[in-house]
Amino acid sequence: MKDRELKAKLRIYWYIVMGLLVILVLRLAVVQFVQSETYETLSKFNRIRLVSIKAPRGEIYSADGEVLAKNQLVYTVSLTYLGVTNQDTVVARLAELLNEKHPEITVDYIQDLIEKQKYRLYEPITVIRDIDWETVVKLEERRQELPGVTVTVEPLRYYPQDTLTGHVLGYVRGIDPAELAELDKERYGMGDLVGKDGVEKSYENYLKGYDGARRVEVDVRERPVKELVTLEPQAGNNLHLTIDAELQKVMEKSMVRTLESVQRNQNRKARVASCVLMNVKTGEILAMGSYPFFNPNDFTGFMDKETGEYYFPGGDYDPMNPGAATNRAIKAVYPPGSTFKAITALAALESGKMSPAQDYINCQGAYWIKPRIKCWQRHGPVNLYRGMAVSCNTYFQEMGRRAGQDGIIKVAREFGLGEKTGIDLPYEKSGLLPTPEWKQEISSILVNKKYQRLREELNARYDDLLAGVSDEEEKRSLLKKKQSELARLEANYKIDYRFETNWQAFDTFNMSIGQGSNTYTVLQLANYMATIANGGHLMKPFVVKKVVSPSGSIILENHPELVQEADVSAENLAETRTSLLKVTQAGGTAYGLFAHFPPEIQVAAKTGTAQTGRRGDKKNEEFHGVFIAFAPFDDPEIAFAGVVEYGKSGSGSAGLIARDLFEHYFKIKDHLQEAQDVQKVPSSSPPRTPAAPAPQEPASEEVTEEPTPPEETAAPPEETEVISETAGDYVEDQEE
Repeated sequence: MKDRELKAKLRIYWYIVMGLLVILVLRLAVVQFVQSETYETLSKFNRIRLVSIKAPRGEIYSADGEVLAKNQLVYTVSLTYLGVTNQDTVVARLAELLNEKHPEITVDYIQDLIEKQKYRLYEPITVIRDIDWETVVKLEERRQELPGVTVTVEPLRYYPQDTLTGHVLGYVRGIDPAELAELDKERYGMGDLVGKDGVEKSYENYLKGYDGARRVEVDVRERPVKELVTLEPQAGNNLHLTIDAELQKVMEKSMVRTLESVQRNQNRKARVASCVLMNVKTGEILAMGSYPFFNPNDFTGFMDKETGEYYFPGGDYDPMNPGAATNRAIKAVYPPGSTFKAITALAALESGKMSPAQDYINCQGAYWIKPRIKCWQRHGPVNLYRGMAVSCNTYFQEMGRRAGQDGIIKVAREFGLGEKTGIDLPYEKSGLLPTPEWKQEISSILVNKKYQRLREELNARYDDLLAGVSDEEEKRSLLKKKQSELARLEANYKIDYRFETNWQAFDTFNMSIGQGSNTYTVLQLANYMATIANGGHLMKPFVVKKVVSPSGSIILENHPELVQEADVSAENLAETRTSLLKVTQAGGTAYGLFAHFPPEIQVAAKTGTAQTGRRGDKKNEEFHGVFIAFAPFDDPEIAFAGVVEYGKSGSGSAGLIARDLFEHYFKIKDHLQEAQDVQKVPSSSPPRTPAAPAPQEPASEEVTEEPTPPEETAAPPEETEVISETAGDYVEDQEE
């Protein structure tokens, strides 16, 4: 009985085993003969990886051949999120390993990256660039714990000159989804670096290369075993700028030196400067600086809190911590101060109501028409040449009256003021050239807003009074008072609206001396001066000379581009240039800056000191220093414009930077050395030209109740223009 039972059970087991064997054989047959191609393909995909090879961005060079932007190879950590089963564990482990040397890498940080890329998770998520070798080793040793995590070598933007031309270069940073939607999806993916500002942004399409790829066979631990096929990347094109690195260095060193001097001697708030030097014939920008300086290297990796506050300080504007992110040469606007007076002079000449040499105005310290805006000094009789040399407010207010606001506005537009120059840099501001139409529009908004607030306050006040009164007679009395006050308020509204929205005489007077609502970029001021210098040809400024492929062929070359010819006569332009030359001659406000220049390199210039107009500033004591110039006078080559915030005077701040640049450009120190060598020739030799006087600092500012006019041979202090904003409010100007 037991044997039969045992045999029966064994027979059952035998049937089961045979059944399983049949199933296994059938399954193997299906796999071998039916699904072989499918599984072969899956096998290949499991052992083959497609690895992207990032193309290096094109390099950027200065006009004199210095490398301003290049690439360096770094280790980059990426996470391929899809296909990872234990995603949260991998993220936590990766954050733990990176956090030791990079505290900013946390689980939340990586999760934020994943969230930003949630619609493109099939692409690797770049976690961090530029890790050290020790971290690379640590990640490779724990590869089994980090499925989906890869460490690759890729080029990263590097700026070897640090802050030199930083604002012009701009910076690169990881692309965001909004940018990706506007770019070529064949060339860009999440995690790619893209230009965010400067030429890195405006020439992004040229600088960006074409990524390559390689197919790599890996083992079960995803370690590379064999490289199969490689598609080489194509590097981006190189940019050659118009910026001269040596001139740029001179500009930046001079800006630092000048700001330190102004902080010691004038105002501790002087912590911002911006300057432009350009070729007057072509529009090429030879140097462009903005202080505080900008280091693009700070944007290629993580930015600590201190660095972030240096570039992007929070809260209201603080002159002691102005922020370094802004290129103030094109993105900030300033009142031009007396540098605008050349426009007023041209407008008066064009009107035919002024003779430059014979037409004298008697300056007694204030203009005789209300609001009687005062001049910084009693200059007595002045014509155009003397008026420009000493920057007489009285003279130019009268010239503004003769030209009229329409004449001034027309000439200012001819020289590009109040409009973007079109420079090949992003985010340029247009500034503001005030017009009667603009004043009506903006003033109507302000007046309506003011009186709407007053009406609401009046209604609220009487509502509170009426709520506390029960007597009907008293209520009627309060309502009568309310109607009376409302009637007076409406009458005042009509008077204010008519006065504030209409162009007034004092608007013309303020405009004629560069105050009021006039605000322009430093680049606009430089271009306006260049247009005066070159005979009225308004050129389009540019900073990129050419784009060159890696093989050396020219892809793009920017040529001088004429925007418009200024609609002014050549004779009047010549008279204006002559008046600007007087500014740097004996008796002019900038004489001390260029007195040592040789006769063949004469400089024409205009100084300016403009109210800051900022809340909290002392109205009669804090000013921006503004300066514009061109040289040589006989055959102009370069033009300069600069602003030093809280610099007080143009010649004592921005003018010093112009002097240093002009000295370097024209090799003035070499001229001085040659002159000194000539003086050492023995007396038996023929007489030679004596050496020019040594460089002089501008005369110090001295304010008195009744200043004595300067002698013709001395450099008077320049102007500090304190101009009234309303007809009933004016204060005295003080020339530098």
